[in-house]
Amino acid sequence: MKYSGWPDPGELVVGRVDEIEDFGVFVDLQEYEDKRGLCHISEVASGWIKNVRDHVSEGQTVVAKVLDVDEDAQQIDLSIKDVNDHQRKDKIQEWKNEQKADNWMLLAFGDDIDDETYAAIANELLAAFGSMYEGFEEAAIHGEEALDETDLSDEEIEAIVETARENVSVPYVNVTGYVTLECPSGDGVDVIKESLQAAEGNGEIPEEVDLEVTYVGSPEYRIQVQAPDYKTAESHLETSAERAIAVVSDHGGSGEYHRDRREDAE
Repeated sequence: MKYSGWPDPGELVVGRVDEIEDFGVFVDLQEYEDKRGLCHISEVASGWIKNVRDHVSEGQTVVAKVLDVDEDAQQIDLSIKDVNDHQRKDKIQEWKNEQKADNWMLLAFGDDIDDETYAAIANELLAAFGSMYEGFEEAAIHGEEALDETDLSDEEIEAIVETARENVSVPYVNVTGYVTLECPSGDGVDVIKESLQAAEGNGEIPEEVDLEVTYVGSPEYRIQVQAPDYKTAESHLETSAERAIAVVSDHGGSGEYHRDRREDAE
């Protein structure tokens, strides 16, 4: 997807060097339709420049900062030297991500999708998530629920979710905690079983979370959680332990949650 408008001053843009002159470099903006900027020789690199070609080459992909935009004159002034390595790396990754999202849009809605429909769907994702890529990533993790607040149709949401789950590699994190469970009553074994079922969520764990409870050694149990981010993982880890402890406590037993194994913590 290429934007039809103009970039804003201060914005970082991805471009391809398509012409080099003694006075500077012309850059074809990859994110905007039919937009070309000029990076004056003084903005190509810091210090005195003897030959512009010592710093850039034709066909090279660069990240530049937009200095000024004159729509009447059809002119965009750029600076390559004002972009540091960290900004350059992040912007290139963002651009590559949006290229992936563009391909996913075509997979979801077909190569023959008209520009108006494409733009309408893309704008919904941009408004809700800041980028099409983030929209597809959230759809892969949370399914249709992630798109509930958009104005997309049910058919469009279904197409995005299906495509996302087939193509998006979702980052996951893993966390581990431990819970000790003791119940001295006569039916203590059954109470412990019930508490472990509660720890595992009784089938109510969200689809994007994988939670497993395993036996370590009486009276200790390991809880392992895989989730899209640490905040979610930690939350489900603690809640899992709380559910188990609540069950044994209701039957006169006791429980304790800790992040390290007891023998390591002692």
